[in-house]
This record gives sequence, C-alpha cells and structure tokens, in this order.
Amino acid sequence: MCIQLISAMVFDRLKIDRRTLLEYVGAAVFTPVLANAEEASSMWGMIAKMTIVPGKRDEMIDVLKQSAADMPGCLSYVVAKDAADANTIWVTEVWDSMASHDASLALPAVKNAIPRGKALIANFERIAVTTPVWGVGLAAAHAQ
Repeated sequence: MCIQLISAMVFDRLKIDRRTLLEYVGAAVFTPVLANAEEASSMWGMIAKMTIVPGKRDEMIDVLKQSAADMPGCLSYVVAKDAADANTIWVTEVWDSMASHDASLALPAVKNAIPRGKALIANFERIAVTTPVWGVGLAAAHAQ
C-alpha cells in the first residue's frame, strides 16, 4: 500500500530525478525476479520516510492508520514519528508476500487514502524494499 501511495504522491507533487526513480522501481520490480523460489515466497517488507507538510504530521498518521486497518497478509504495519524532525514519519511494513501487499491496493480504504494523503506529503526522501527474516511476533505469524 505505502509504495503506491508514495509513488502517486511523488509523481503528482514532487520532482524526483530519473536515476532515483529507476533505483526505486528496480528495487520493487526486480527483487522478486532475482530471488530464488524460496525467497520469492518469503515475507516482503518496505521502509519509507516521508516528510509531511508542517503541522500535518498527525493528520497523515491518521490517514495511514485508517487505510492500514484490516489488510489481509499484513503482518506488521508500523508508523513512527521521527524523534528529531517534527515533520517526518517512518513507515515500516511486513507482509506475508509481495502479492498480499499488491492486493492491498485494491482495498477501498487504501484507494480512498491516496487523494487524502497527497495534500499532506511535502517530500519523499527514501524507500527500501526488504526481505524480513525475523521479528518479534513475525515468526509465529509466518510459520513455514
């Protein structure tokens, strides 16, 4: 959910250089292609850093909370305030698979969050696609 929400916001509101865009797209597209069959079926994660319009961080947190409730396959969805910057939010997601993440984009709550979030994002600075291997509460949730 978060990658597509951020991507839509980036294209509509922000300037991003071609090289950075290609790095992000490459990470999202080629990670499962390059992974072996075991890794491709493992957990999928994403970490994003968003700078929010001044004074709107709590509103953006509410948008994310509402849109992330009851997403099938979502094992962990953490929204954190940056301790040093009052306008920054970190979002860390763990899914049972990339397919579950992608399917979440069709959920009405996620679709409705995109236009609400667009007006609140000032800058998108970093994103990372991960393959979670362990976490408190994740091992039991994703027993293989």
